[in-house]
Order: sequence, then C-alpha cells, then structure tokens
Amino acid sequence: MAWAPDYCTEDELKAFVRIADDLDDDQVALAVTAASRAVDQATGRQFGLVADFVEARTYVPRYDARRLCWTVDIDDLMTTSGMEVAFDEDGDGTFSADITDYVLRPSNAALEGRPWTELVVRATSAVQPSGPDESVRVTACWGWTSVPSAVKEATLLQASRLLARRDSPYGVAGSPDAGSEVRLLARVDPDVAVALRLYRRRGRRVFA
Repeated sequence: MAWAPDYCTEDELKAFVRIADDLDDDQVALAVTAASRAVDQATGRQFGLVADFVEARTYVPRYDARRLCWTVDIDDLMTTSGMEVAFDEDGDGTFSADITDYVLRPSNAALEGRPWTELVVRATSAVQPSGPDESVRVTACWGWTSVPSAVKEATLLQASRLLARRDSPYGVAGSPDAGSEVRLLARVDPDVAVALRLYRRRGRRVFA
C-alpha cells in the first residue's frame, strides 16, 4: 500500500452509487481521490503506508515533567520493523547517538489496530535527548498497515457526495417541492464526520 492512497476503488464507488456503465469512469476516479484527501484533512492524518522501505524523519523532543522523561510526538506508526532512533548531540545535523531504551505509546495501540503516536525515552536510557530543535531522528516504515473499514465507508459517502455535486451547480441537491432539498456545504458530509470522529488525531488541524 502506498503513502496517502485512495481509500476505496473506483469499482467500489460505482457499486455504491449504482453506476453500471463506464461513461463516468474519469469523474469516478477523481471523486475517489478527492474524497480520500478530504478524509485526510478531516482526521489530521492519512491511512497509507510508506511501503517496502523505511524513511528518516526528525522531531522535536519535549520534557514531560509529570512523567519525568523526554517524549517525542511522532507520525502514525504501526510496525517497528527496521526502526531506529538517534539523537543529534552537538546540533550539527549528525545523528550519532543511538537511543535504544524507549517505549511506544499508546501502550495498547497494536492490540486495538491503532498506530503509535508517541515515543517515550525511558529515564534509564544512557542517551537523553533535549529540545527545542528537531534533534531526534526516527527511521521507520510510517503509516497504517491497512485502511480501517470506517475510513473506507466514509470515503465512499464523501465521494458519492462529490459525484452528486456535478448535477447541483448551486450547491443544492434534491427538490425543495418534494422536501428532499440538501445543501452540499463546503465540508465533509455529516455522516462522514461521525464515521471519522474516532480517527481524528489530536493536535492536528481538522477541516470538518
């Protein structure tokens, strides 16, 4: 799976909105991708994976006075395969001090099918980072190992809304006379927002 992929297929969307021909395939493809990126914005994260290789990213460590240890907020991480953590001791851009005594949080993330979002350096670690610069480098295979079912369903709902927008140039779908008028506002569908609520990443900007 690629980084920031489409969260449903074109065929899945066509089945969802009951399109039986291929006349609108180009628009269907655009709707799938646009809806997938709308899901990213609404949750403050993406659900793909840096597949088949690891990538080095730098972060700012922060001291947690309550837990008496250094912590690092990291991007979503679901596998520790090939993971390495290093510290730039001299501030010269060289990450020469390896940090091996750490834990990933939340503790039960893997059991719940959720990503780790925080790295906690134990107080017993021989190497202790410091801030405020991006002095910690984490090399890992970032992202989600699979797309959650709720995210796929939300993408289908949002993509179907985008397809309906083609036939409602003034942002209104349905008929006022029949009592089925719906305004297609510049935000994700309300049902999409509900489906994604548990997947919003705290501290990240959310466009609801």
